[in-house]
Amino acid sequence: MRYDLFKHHRHSIRLKDYDYSSPGAYFVTVCTKYRGEILGKISGGDMYLNQWGEIVEEEWYRTGKQRTYIQLDEFIVMPDHVHGIIIITGDACRGTARRAPTERTFGKSIPCSLPAIVGAFKSAVTKRINRIRKMPGFPVWQRNYFDHIIRDEEEMNQIRQYIRTNPENWDIDAENPDFRKS
Repeated sequence: MRYDLFKHHRHSIRLKDYDYSSPGAYFVTVCTKYRGEILGKISGGDMYLNQWGEIVEEEWYRTGKQRTYIQLDEFIVMPDHVHGIIIITGDACRGTARRAPTERTFGKSIPCSLPAIVGAFKSAVTKRINRIRKMPGFPVWQRNYFDHIIRDEEEMNQIRQYIRTNPENWDIDAENPDFRKS
């Protein structure tokens, strides 16, 4: 089979020419592989984490502790995805001055950037879950993640509210696999 640029090339869903290491607030959504409901269940509008969901929550907070150049804001683990707000503060990254982004090479994120932060989070969760289920290398997450650059305080508050109320709106959420079946 011949190589077809449009068929075989992975296209980025990141905003073109945007510096994802620049200070700002980012709303991220990370989905489990095949949208499998592997992180817990929702009952009565409340999210109940299972062992894997607890790992996700622990690694989220560990991410904030390990990276002094970020602050974590609102966050929720759902049965098949995670929503969270990551604020890159602009503080020096690991004691080195922030530098202008360079050309990204395939599979290598720019240090201290949103892709590097999310990638490290996903990797840590995957390693811990796979250690428990004795399935090294088995995917937990979809290949990518969704992000939204938060532009102002009003938008930040709307997104916080969306995250907080996500479990109670699960029954009518178009992202809920059971809702999609109906």
